[in-house]
Amino acid sequence: NEVSKITRLTKKAIEYYASQGLISPAVLENRYRDYNAQDIKKLNKISVLRKLDVCIEDIRHILNDTTNTALQSESAKKELEYQRDFQKNSLLQRLSQGTSYDEISLELRSMERNRIITDRLLEAFPGYYGRVLCMHFAEFLKEPIQTESQQIAYETVLSFLDNLPALEIPKELEEFFTESTCYIGTDQISEMDKVTKHACQNPDEFLSESKEILEQYFEYKKSDEYKNSPASKLMERMKGFNASNGYNDIFIPAMKKLSPSYAEYYQQLEDANKKLLEQYPEIEQL
Repeated sequence: NEVSKITRLTKKAIEYYASQGLISPAVLENRYRDYNAQDIKKLNKISVLRKLDVCIEDIRHILNDTTNTALQSESAKKELEYQRDFQKNSLLQRLSQGTSYDEISLELRSMERNRIITDRLLEAFPGYYGRVLCMHFAEFLKEPIQTESQQIAYETVLSFLDNLPALEIPKELEEFFTESTCYIGTDQISEMDKVTKHACQNPDEFLSESKEILEQYFEYKKSDEYKNSPASKLMERMKGFNASNGYNDIFIPAMKKLSPSYAEYYQQLEDANKKLLEQYPEIEQL
């Protein structure tokens, strides 16, 4: 009763969270449960997370995570769910306006494939990296599969993500990675993604407007300070991981076949990179 009043949770809810192992109150000789300050703190966290529609299994991960990574991943998942809910509402309106059920069904299957791939990207890649990848690729996974080649590509993407080995990062680099990215939320990731896409679509404009910043950045990358930094070591490890596990040779080609819009974007990316190298040929060695 006391805990129920303090946390504003029902006794049934508190008992359920205990049965799920989210809290572990001591049991006294008279069989009363003795909730300490840590149990109360956890129950208050659980209450907030449940009101935000976070499921029990995800709450378990969040409570056990001391780096804030699980909470950030949950935020990314919720952002993508919000986008899909908006799409569903749009589909419902179109259905009411006479669009065929078959056409809507096709688009719903695309949304489900989108969810499956983005969820697995979050699981396959650690922390911030996974959040960036899942939010980046979600935009290109809205088209329906219409050809056998696209279906094979979809299955290739899933197989790649299911069999991807864990990225092993030394403890000191992992701490740097976590500390330097834990406060970057979904809004910032979305904004950075938009800036990158805009730069690829308008490379001449970007290179002209960003000349001073780019030159300062490239100069810094040449320095011993950068070469000896955790950021440089982490980047090299990421590049090696992608090169060795098939990300560049399997995942990216499959994504280009699966999504015509991604194939178009990737071509823009390559064209923009060529213009960048024409202006700054020395960066190819950085």
